Amino acid sequence: MIGAGIFVFPGLAAGEAGPAASVSFAIGAVIALLVALPTSELATAMPKSGGGYYFVSRGLGALPGAIVGIGLVFGLTFATAFYLVGFGEYVIEILIEIGVIESPGVAVGPIEVVSVVGVLLGVGLTVLSVFGTENTESLQNAVVGLLLAILIVFLTVSGLDLLGVRGESRVSGSFAPEGYTPILTTAALVFTSYLGFAQIATVAEDIVNPDRNLPLSMVGSVVLVGVFYVVTLLITGYTFPSEELLEMGETAIVDVAEEYLGLAGAIAILIGGLLATLSSANASILSASRALYGLSSDRLAPPVAAKVNREYGTPHFALAFVGGTTIVLVAFGRTEVLAEVASFLHLILYGLICVALLVIRRRDPGWYSPSFRCPGYPAVPIIGGLASFALILFMQRLSQILGIIISVIAIGWYLVYARDVNLKDDL
Repeated sequence: MIGAGIFVFPGLAAGEAGPAASVSFAIGAVIALLVALPTSELATAMPKSGGGYYFVSRGLGALPGAIVGIGLVFGLTFATAFYLVGFGEYVIEILIEIGVIESPGVAVGPIEVVSVVGVLLGVGLTVLSVFGTENTESLQNAVVGLLLAILIVFLTVSGLDLLGVRGESRVSGSFAPEGYTPILTTAALVFTSYLGFAQIATVAEDIVNPDRNLPLSMVGSVVLVGVFYVVTLLITGYTFPSEELLEMGETAIVDVAEEYLGLAGAIAILIGGLLATLSSANASILSASRALYGLSSDRLAPPVAAKVNREYGTPHFALAFVGGTTIVLVAFGRTEVLAEVASFLHLILYGLICVALLVIRRRDPGWYSPSFRCPGYPAVPIIGGLASFALILFMQRLSQILGIIISVIAIGWYLVYARDVNLKDDL
């Protein structure tokens, strides 16, 4: 879960809400925790690779399964596009620093250079994924340790400076210079940062002592990432005024690092930003293609999506669809909209996971025997579901419209293509 968000969001979030953007990330963490506990229970009862989609489709039926399954494919695709645009922003920042270009707004025809860079990387990652996931997984694993090291050093040094442990304290000014409403709108924007926790449920069958280790892993990952984000946003929000942070945009954290750690810090964060956006985009492309493959296996998507390349063993048609859609979104999408639509579609999934737990517990089918029980039931899944759906209300109108359109298309697709499919209790 330590990924692109911590390198891309600070300037956008603190630019809108100031230091109070830290509360936005805390809200996101609380919602993620409320969903993590019901997800953990369902995962120990249905330890299958499909994760949230599997829980909803088997607990609520094929129609809700189609909504969350198709939503998951597009949610991950929008997230991939967001990460690729973030990668482009970091590349442009480097090109500006070394004097290759003068401003970030340079365009090639109707498309900005930022998007061109993102498109090229999207093509490269899609091709790499077709040639075999072992290549991309080794790349993924190599990035995590370096990112953690960079962030720990940055947050430790800048945090001590901010508090005045090394010199004069910089904590001054208003905590919420733009008022408190932006806290909720910013929470809706940045929720993309917490999308990774539910992926742990997809490997439940491989976890030793899942009744203990699965909820600990999910809750622990949310808490750890939440602390990183809250501290980062406090540092960012108190270092520069909101107006300056908005102008700095997606790479504002580079300027924050330079303020506390000099050129070496800025370079380290630049490298971290490139690696984080690359790693996150890579993981999301793989996850989206696997989600589409799963839909096809359940007869909710055409059989071609489940076809595997004979030489490389990868779902090349699913990867081509995800990669092609991502490239279009990168070329013409806005950073904030890409992030919010990804959040919208995942929040629908998380809300329905909570509903699925409530319905399954009430129905009490014979096969349902989880080794972990959600504490605070039924309050936790009820609050988690309501909070997930409520956060959507604070998104900008365009993001809401796009999310609704995708959900309506999913319903229409089910009615036309897969009405006869029955997945409830189909384990």
